[in-house]
Amino acid sequence: MFIAHFGVGFAAKKIAPKVSLGTLFLAAQFIDLLWPTLLLLGLESVRIQPGATVVTPLLFEHYPISHSLLAVIVWGALVASIHLWLKRSPREAVLLGVLVLSHWLLDLLVHQPDLPLMPGGEMRVGLHAWSSLPLTLMLEVSFFAAGVWLYARATRANDSKGRWGLYALVAFLALIYASNLFGEPPPDAMAIAWVGQAQWLLVLWGYWLDRHRHAIALNP
Repeated sequence: MFIAHFGVGFAAKKIAPKVSLGTLFLAAQFIDLLWPTLLLLGLESVRIQPGATVVTPLLFEHYPISHSLLAVIVWGALVASIHLWLKRSPREAVLLGVLVLSHWLLDLLVHQPDLPLMPGGEMRVGLHAWSSLPLTLMLEVSFFAAGVWLYARATRANDSKGRWGLYALVAFLALIYASNLFGEPPPDAMAIAWVGQAQWLLVLWGYWLDRHRHAIALNP
């Protein structure tokens, strides 16, 4: 999944109006922000095989550090602990931990049975919605649209940057998703890893956008 994770980040603003959208994006997309670096370091691996699934040509061969369930729970606890230490808000910290875990749960819906439950374990899980493009689109677009709708209802633009910046972000995410679905497969795993690092720019965009919008709950 891709835009569904950002949809969850958008939606979380309704629950945690004081938390920046950038932080919510970071938590919801955390393990996919971590994964490219682990690829570059040679600690995890992916193979490109056109036709591997209807939706993606990627075969995720080895990613226990970023994508095993046990590791994701640990990463979620770490993100929550750091936020609790910085902001002293247990409620927000728990939400961020849940957002990290939500990434694995959404991936469970679409991946082939390649998600490990724990590092070194043999069992792999995945409900393989990627076997159907219509089903994948229904899941991704539904989560994304609902999240954007909730964010738009929970916030208001302070200025034109806040209004048009949201439209631009939504359009840009949709464009990336369409390119991933219908564009040419990446040339190799290292290209995936380097392009994956660009996701940090989307996190920064979230921080920037939230500076130009306000949460209605905080500023009636």
